[in-house]
Amino acid sequence: MPLQMRVTVVVPCRDDADFLEECLKALAVQTHPADRVIVVDNGSTDASASVARRFGAEVIDEPLVGVWPAAARGYDEAMEGTDLIARLDADSRPHPDWIARLVRAFVADPTLGVLTGGSEFYGSTPLVHYLGDHWYIGGGHYWIKKFLGIPLVFGSNFAMRAAVWQRVRDRVDRTNARIHDDLDLSIRLRASDGVRYDPQLRMPVSSRPLVTQRGLWKRVWRVVPTFATSWPEGTRWYRNAEQRSATAVWTPEPVESWTADAEAWRDDDGWAAAAGR
Repeated sequence: MPLQMRVTVVVPCRDDADFLEECLKALAVQTHPADRVIVVDNGSTDASASVARRFGAEVIDEPLVGVWPAAARGYDEAMEGTDLIARLDADSRPHPDWIARLVRAFVADPTLGVLTGGSEFYGSTPLVHYLGDHWYIGGGHYWIKKFLGIPLVFGSNFAMRAAVWQRVRDRVDRTNARIHDDLDLSIRLRASDGVRYDPQLRMPVSSRPLVTQRGLWKRVWRVVPTFATSWPEGTRWYRNAEQRSATAVWTPEPVESWTADAEAWRDDDGWAAAAGR
């Protein structure tokens, strides 16, 4: 049966015009084009907004500086008329079949609520790329899955049903610029949200966060305040108790409602400086 989902891609951006241009070029040649591309301009002083408009993206201004405020604003704007909210960053370079793979996965499994993947770092040495893929992102997937019971949602490479965002949008710490937005989102999700990690769904991302010790350890250390601000939701006892008492968290739309063909910041130093981090 031919199927289709309406897909909106959200790209938070602050002073990243050159990276954004390459990202939007990659989105423009997807084998399954996005229905909408929303660039959230987070107080940029460069040409980011004009680059986005040149590629036909919708530009939304979010004055509260921070990855979480920008991303959350984008998800909110994407909800209307959208089945699937996909997220990447300005320095992401999606493979041509990225959206097509997302659509196929969600169409094939109506219980799938969130799908995330891995990384392919570029822009540095092979050693840095390997450590980024296997230690930084790979390690995050491993340890967060063991601790939370669900995969880490990787902010540069994931998609969620609009219904899932509707459920958690008022639970996340969306105005907090000092925490990991993707980890905070992961903490608010539950196994019943249908969260899945696909190691074959890989995203080229810039190695900028990994090239200095300061940049790397800043991101690693930010795990601590992320769990602290979400306490007790991130604790195993709380999650187990809530899961046992949970009924339905969101309701998948029936597959029959879709009607066309389904084939068809990683480095946020700019945000950090402006936010006083």
